[in-house]
Amino acid sequence: MATPGGLIRAARRGTLAQNMVMDRIFSGIQPTGTPHLGNYLGAIQNWVNLQEEYSSVLYSIMDMHSLTMPKEPAVLRQNILDTTAAVLACGIDPKKCFLFRQSLVPEHAELAWILGCITNVPRLLRLPQWKMKRASQSNGGTVGLLTYPVLQAADILLYKSTHVPVGEDQVLHLELAQDIAQHFNKKYGEFFPVPKAILSTTKKIKSLRDPTVKMSKSDPQKLATVNIVDSPDEIVLKFRKAVTDFTSEVTYDPASRPGVSNLVSIHAAVSGLSTEEVLHQSAGLDTAHYKMVVAEAVIQKFAPIRNEIKKLQEDKSHLIKVLEAGAEKAKELATPIYQEIRRLVGFQ
Repeated sequence: MATPGGLIRAARRGTLAQNMVMDRIFSGIQPTGTPHLGNYLGAIQNWVNLQEEYSSVLYSIMDMHSLTMPKEPAVLRQNILDTTAAVLACGIDPKKCFLFRQSLVPEHAELAWILGCITNVPRLLRLPQWKMKRASQSNGGTVGLLTYPVLQAADILLYKSTHVPVGEDQVLHLELAQDIAQHFNKKYGEFFPVPKAILSTTKKIKSLRDPTVKMSKSDPQKLATVNIVDSPDEIVLKFRKAVTDFTSEVTYDPASRPGVSNLVSIHAAVSGLSTEEVLHQSAGLDTAHYKMVVAEAVIQKFAPIRNEIKKLQEDKSHLIKVLEAGAEKAKELATPIYQEIRRLVGFQ
């Protein structure tokens, strides 16, 4: 017959086992169509590496987040498929990760409501993304735009994710998710692991026309952004027109020479070389010739990806099946976790 002390020790072991969480990666990408060079180097390339390093990896096409900026339904549907084709072509393997569409797992939104009820509005108002993006909305900003960082926290915590690959501009949002997890744990008992950031080692890729701002798909200057489906001629033109300075030597000094330094960062990222190796290889080249060296490196990197995207885009049913199959696996993982959350907050 078990003694009281034995029962207590067994209970403790059970609690410890329940609280032990395996390393789990979660990340997402908004469906803006085919990604650009900055998306690929800053996020997707890292995703490919992480699916090889971790045994539990979830990648989501964040269609719910995309509604924070107005889009026509037909455009959104196509963007979801194009983004899916792109990440698959870049090397994301559904056999090594769960690739799914966010809105197919309704627990994301349900958990966001619960977490929103323990999140302070002043904290959301201080986030720079809110301040920046609300300026582009004529109505002063929507509730969705204000609260989407809470949905981001729900995306991560729904799966008890332990690690989140993020860029510099998303660090504050991950810190919010960490704080929400800690607040929940304090209120309802230890439940969520506090997710850690995996920062990209790739330097932030800047606009080719204004190297003081990051490369963006929404940039009104068409020559500012290199898309991974651009033709070789388009890539050459964009790099030829890239803003540098009046010094012809190739050096790396982001503070005083942001334009040429951005080219060096791109060259290093697509070639797999260090900044020092790139500079050594480029010794003696002027910036005009160096632009063409970088353009050729990008063309070579994206040629097989571009061809694969075109093949995948021709089979929409396959893309839909991949997302649906991934969503089923994500639901299987999320359901028991969310049921426990419901019990903790008093819903059942």
